[in-house]
Amino acid sequence: MNRQPLRLAIMEATRILTEAGVASPRSDAELIASHVLGVERGRLPMVPLVDPPVIDAIGQLVNQRAKRIPLQYLTGWAALGDITVNVGAGVFVPRPETELLLEWGLKLLHGREYPVVVDLCTGSGALALAVQHARPDAVVYAVDIDAQALAWARHNADVHADAGDTPIRLYSGDVADSTMFAELDGLVDLVLCNPPYVPEGTPVPAEVAEHDPPRAVFAEESGLAVIRHAIAAAARLLRPTGGMAIEHDDTHGSAVPALVRARRVLTDVQGHLDLAGRPRFVTALRVS
Repeated sequence: MNRQPLRLAIMEATRILTEAGVASPRSDAELIASHVLGVERGRLPMVPLVDPPVIDAIGQLVNQRAKRIPLQYLTGWAALGDITVNVGAGVFVPRPETELLLEWGLKLLHGREYPVVVDLCTGSGALALAVQHARPDAVVYAVDIDAQALAWARHNADVHADAGDTPIRLYSGDVADSTMFAELDGLVDLVLCNPPYVPEGTPVPAEVAEHDPPRAVFAEESGLAVIRHAIAAAARLLRPTGGMAIEHDDTHGSAVPALVRARRVLTDVQGHLDLAGRPRFVTALRVS
């Protein structure tokens, strides 16, 4: 069996993905190769030659990726913070932009013992599980309205609990319900939310349009409908000096901070940029 250069396979994969319009063709080609080989991406140069079945396996995944199936659906996982979660059809794939929101939340919790955290619109459970992993002493609640998303979140919660992480508390609920988590009113240290926020009718990449659940992506009222409810929930749930962080569309750089400032119990309202320098999330503290 003649072994073949992995480098050439990655070059060919990059070419195919480039022609297909994939946003990060070289990165995706390398990540597919590392997935097939079971090695870290940074160690690919240490694998100069591979067997033909490996080339074939890489080619099959590349052809699927060229059809704009999300890379995370092909590998079966996505990363956030120091954890990975399983993802696939029916659940929103965590994005790198949310790393900054997570970092802000963990920094807020620094020095607080046994904090109470609520993750609204949890989806795959990634944010809640990343917080719980970083802060085993925290009590983390997570909620979503979508049954498929909750099934993924429950699976991921079980996987992380089996691996030794403190279990999160997962619920089915609507962020618009003013009685949701009523027993936690005024007791929460941190509220996080990555809601559906893309204005309806906005053109989106094929990976989003054809695979991400529309309910997890788009929102009415120019993308602000769910955000309004999340802000109201945060204002109700937070304890004095507690903090909230809500992700939003890059067109909401003025609108969302204004909505937060309209809540008199919230102060120190700040907008934050994402990795590409676009407005991406807003934070605030509950007045002391």
